[in-house]
Amino acid sequence: MIIKHRNAKFITLEGIDGAGKSTHLNWLAERLRSQGKNVLVTREPGGTPLGEALRELLLHQAMHLETEALLMFAARREHLDKVIIPALREGTWVISDRFTDASFAYQGGGRGLEESRLKILEQWVQQDLQPDLTLLFDVTLEVSRQRLSANASLDRFEQEKQDFFQRVRDAYLKRAVQFPERIRVIDSGRALNEIQVDLEYIVSSI
Repeated sequence: MIIKHRNAKFITLEGIDGAGKSTHLNWLAERLRSQGKNVLVTREPGGTPLGEALRELLLHQAMHLETEALLMFAARREHLDKVIIPALREGTWVISDRFTDASFAYQGGGRGLEESRLKILEQWVQQDLQPDLTLLFDVTLEVSRQRLSANASLDRFEQEKQDFFQRVRDAYLKRAVQFPERIRVIDSGRALNEIQVDLEYIVSSI
């Protein structure tokens, strides 16, 4: 399905809400640009006009679990077709704030949707495309909640209770064990400069 330019890389950032992904995403993009790489930064759900409209529904409208999962993958299909695949074919590095691992963590781990259904959607929507590297920013639930408490308004995922986030975190760490060649776990509770040193080393190895 996917024809990717040999110089292009697809990097995804994952983690529970409050893990610090956004803090590091722009730093990583600028670091890669300083090395002469063309870099596209995007996000899920979102990344396209349709995806952003679906994002508003997903983050603020209550819905059935299966509806939530289907809308996530619908937004992802559009994202792949309109943004990610064209960029990769042109030789552009793509950095996405969340991708399919988030569906396995949130809709699977957090909400309890059967993993087999998510695998069917994953194969249908993206076939053989997987990120070259996934950076999983991991923090304790206590740190996550402290960071989220500084937000003036929380979406419906961020408003979930602690046991939900524990299941999401557990699902993320399970994915890291399943796919160690792709997913690198970053202790995001450390100092910013320590994390950036790790990021630079990890990204230079792909």
